[in-house]
Amino acid sequence: MPVVSSLLLTNFSSYSFTGELIVILVLLLLSALFAGSEVAFFSLRPAQLQYLRDEKPTYINKIILHLLDQPKKLLATILISNTCVNIALIIFSSLFFSNSQLLGDNPILIFFVQVFSVTFLITMFGEVLPKVYAAHNNLRILSFMAYPVYIIGKILTPLSVPLVKSTSLFDKLLKRKRTNVSLDELTHAIEITSDIESPPEEKRILKGIVNFGNIDVKQIMRPLPDMIAFGLQTPFKELLQRVIDAGYSRVPVYESSIDNIKGVLHIKDLLAHIKKENFDWPLLIRKTYFVPENKKINDLLQEFQQRKIHMAIIVDEFGATQGLITLEDVLEEIVGEIKDEFDDEEPVYTKIDEQTYVFEAKTSLNEVCRILELDMEMFDEIEGEKDTLAGLLLEINHTIPRISEVITFKNLRFTIESADRRKIKRVKLQIIQEQE
Repeated sequence: MPVVSSLLLTNFSSYSFTGELIVILVLLLLSALFAGSEVAFFSLRPAQLQYLRDEKPTYINKIILHLLDQPKKLLATILISNTCVNIALIIFSSLFFSNSQLLGDNPILIFFVQVFSVTFLITMFGEVLPKVYAAHNNLRILSFMAYPVYIIGKILTPLSVPLVKSTSLFDKLLKRKRTNVSLDELTHAIEITSDIESPPEEKRILKGIVNFGNIDVKQIMRPLPDMIAFGLQTPFKELLQRVIDAGYSRVPVYESSIDNIKGVLHIKDLLAHIKKENFDWPLLIRKTYFVPENKKINDLLQEFQQRKIHMAIIVDEFGATQGLITLEDVLEEIVGEIKDEFDDEEPVYTKIDEQTYVFEAKTSLNEVCRILELDMEMFDEIEGEKDTLAGLLLEINHTIPRISEVITFKNLRFTIESADRRKIKRVKLQIIQEQE
């Protein structure tokens, strides 16, 4: 009988030893997955987010975007889960070392070996390696972990929501200590710190850099009425003549309507086929890059660099084409107007005196503010589409004004010099002095 009891205890101890080891390995794997998920979620680049939204809207990708809409709750869910797994890992490792009898009965030796081994395992295999891997394979990690994190987030909502709300107090304390510098203050600092002999170009570039991250693509895009695009059914000979007349290096190509753009034609691709009588030129069109009209131009510049492209088509929330923007348009917001031998020399405005200018109504409002050194924020109270000077006047007046009609807004007086029943064409703008 004692022999049977001894055998049973030995088998039970063996099963317990194996079970604890399996649990430790599973917990270590879970710790690695949660640590990798944290890096994977918060290392997504703008181009990858755009890919998830537009090019591959699968169920998992929608879950990823939904989780990223609440970043604080997402981070709290991952941290709570990872902390619970690590605590369980420490507890089971303690049981494992206590029951294994591998180190004898010396409690000090067991303690130091346990601390060293568990720390090494969690740090190396539960933190460092998974985070390094996730930084280079974030989409692969998220395709596997997005749904589990979503389910765990639902379960841990009673814990994560109070934790997120409690951080608002710390946010307020940090905001009090943080020095808030507005764009106006930065611009004023550039004015007062620049030497008298500093070239105006340097000041303009510095101001362009300050305002660069605060400009939407719709403020500087080429609007739809000014776009030049070719239909897919255009005959080859007619296409060549229109290419010569346009003088652009890249032109959008559409099918049926301008809202159905199929690609971009690079004019250099036509050079090898100029002498042909007929050629199936739609074979040359390249993929189009679409961006929403509220995208910031600093993000767009980064995406231009990553994708190695020079043109994007601007669309609204319904997918309708609103205009196009090029790399040159973005860079001009920093360095000023870039002219080449093909650009028209016709000015978009005429300066009559220090307070009076005549503008083409289609001039972008951002360009008007830059020329007159006005602050764009002065128009924030006007709601609606005000990307161009004509759009601003329509939002103020609510109807298309007549010729010679005068519209006043704050210290600006607009006089309509040319218009028809459909649009405003030319506007005289006067800066009203305070004594007036």
